[in-house]
Amino acid sequence: MTTQPQISRRTALLGAAALPLAAASTSPAFAAAEMMGAATAKFNRIKIGGFEVTSLLAGTRTVPEPQSIFGMNATPEDFATASAAANIPTDKAQFFFTPTVVNTGEKLVLFDTGLNAGGITGALKAAGYAPEQIDTVVLTHMHGDHIGGMMNDGTPTFANADYVTGSTEFNAWDMAGNDGFENNVRPMAEKMTMLEDGGAVASGITAMAAFGHTPGHMAYMLESEGAQLVLGADFANHYVWSLAYPDWEVKFDRDKAMAAQTRRKMLGMMAADKIPFIGYHMPFPAVGYVETRGDGFHYVPASYQLMMD
Repeated sequence: MTTQPQISRRTALLGAAALPLAAASTSPAFAAAEMMGAATAKFNRIKIGGFEVTSLLAGTRTVPEPQSIFGMNATPEDFATASAAANIPTDKAQFFFTPTVVNTGEKLVLFDTGLNAGGITGALKAAGYAPEQIDTVVLTHMHGDHIGGMMNDGTPTFANADYVTGSTEFNAWDMAGNDGFENNVRPMAEKMTMLEDGGAVASGITAMAAFGHTPGHMAYMLESEGAQLVLGADFANHYVWSLAYPDWEVKFDRDKAMAAQTRRKMLGMMAADKIPFIGYHMPFPAVGYVETRGDGFHYVPASYQLMMD
């Protein structure tokens, strides 16, 4: 009489599990997945009271030799020490270009237009907006990375928009003969409203003089339902080299002493009152808080504080 071998349930399961491995070993290998490169989202939306505030990534690029731009009056040793403490390199820096859309419930207001029309319209589309929906374009100042998206091959990018800028800033560029100004801002001059310090773009959006980076550079305070946020534009251009060391000189600041005074004033105010801000060149999504630290300040990126109703 022949005895049949007894196979346990555990042995059967182990054998079954091995079958796909055996099959795979004789099958051709799949092609490796394509490397996609580093990337980030094109927009970030938060709540400030009754306002929706959307920061847009209209462009980003790597720039070599950052001490030729930041910390121009610092020693190479101090610059290297500060960079090492923040875990960032000294031979290159990443620049971000972050226009911002504010939906007040009545108006859709765009602050600055990026480097070019393609960058700003692509970021707007990702955020769910079309250029023709923009009611008002606010220009914080007239550097090319803020006005470059105003025109698209000679045609206004934001066909239905009115324009707002500071009167001091406009007047400073009006007679300068700058090609960027002449090609992008001049065609919109008849649709432009000029503001002074404390002027209102719309209810809850107030201009704040932040001179120094350019002669009439403006920041803007948003206030809604008791909440506040500063749209800081270029009053500070780097989250370490400008905040921790507000007296370090920046190549693109027209009046370097005034720009340093403006940085200290604005950073001190935001740190004391715990007001968040969006900085045009801060690491995307460019939203953060300020703390005092020693003789300078420290950037604290926002997490989920501004997502909640």
